[in-house]
Amino acid sequence: MSSPMSARRICEGRQMELFRPVAGDIAARDARDLMSWPFFSLAKSRRVVPIDFRMGSVSIRVEATPEHGMATIWDADILIWAASQIVEARDNGLRTSRLMAATPYEILTFIRRDDSARSYLRLKAALDRLQSTTVATSIRQPTERRRHRFSWINEWKELLDERRRPLGIELILPDWFYAGVMDDALVLTIDRAYFDLKGGLERWLYRLVRRHGGRQPGGWSFDLRHLHLKSGSLSPFKRFAFEIRAIVQRQPLPGYRLSLGIGSDGLPRLCFQPAPANPFAAAPRAARR
Repeated sequence: MSSPMSARRICEGRQMELFRPVAGDIAARDARDLMSWPFFSLAKSRRVVPIDFRMGSVSIRVEATPEHGMATIWDADILIWAASQIVEARDNGLRTSRLMAATPYEILTFIRRDDSARSYLRLKAALDRLQSTTVATSIRQPTERRRHRFSWINEWKELLDERRRPLGIELILPDWFYAGVMDDALVLTIDRAYFDLKGGLERWLYRLVRRHGGRQPGGWSFDLRHLHLKSGSLSPFKRFAFEIRAIVQRQPLPGYRLSLGIGSDGLPRLCFQPAPANPFAAAPRAARR
C-alpha cells in the first residue's frame, strides 16, 4: 500500500501546506487570462502542433509532447475546479496552497462527469497532458522581453489502497496560475452549465464572451478573423466561420445570445449580449451519472 499523502511538501525551496477541497456546493470560477487567450487545444484529437500566438505585447507559446499531446479545453476543467476551491477558501479566510489534494470523485462531480472507471482513466490522462504541456508567456510579466515558463501542473501523484484502487490525487499548481487566481480582479464566476457544453469551440467561445462581455446590457462584438486568431485553432478560417455559424444557430452558450452581423468595415462580426433572465428557469442540473 502507498504511504499516506504528506501534509507538507518541500518544493522549489519552499515548504507548502497541503490544501484540501472546501466542502459543499461552491461557485465555479475561471481565471481571466485563461479565458482571454489561446492556451489549450480545442480538439479532442491529439494535438502536437504548438500554439504560437502574438498580439501587441502578448506572446504565448504552448508546446506538447508526442506521448500525451497538448492539454485540451476539457482538461482545463481541472484548473477551473482548482481555481474555484482556492477562491472559495480564500474568501472564507482559510489558508490555501499550490499543493492540493482531492479524491477523483470530488473533481469529477464538480466538473459534471460521472465517477466511473472510464472517467477516472480520462482524469488521469488529463492530468498527464496538463503536466506535460509547457507554456511560455509574457502575460503578467514586468517587461515585454521577459517570459514565464511553466506547465499547468508541476507534478501530480495518486494514492492507491492495497488493491490498487484510487484513494486520492495530489497535485502542485504553477506559481503563474496560482498568483492569478489569488488576485480577485483576475477571476470570474462562470455558469456551471459550461461543463455541459460538448464542443471545444463553443466552450472556448463561452469563456471569451464571459470574459469580455461580462453582463454589459449592450453586449459586445468580435471580428471573425480576430476570433479565429485568438482561438489558436488549426482549422482554416472558412471552416472556423462555418462552425461559428452553426453555434449561432444552436445558441448553446448559457446566459448569452449570439448573432452574426457586418461591421462598419464590411467584415463579418460575431455579436452577443446577455440573454433575458427566465423567471421559470429550472434549478441547476445535477452532475451527470
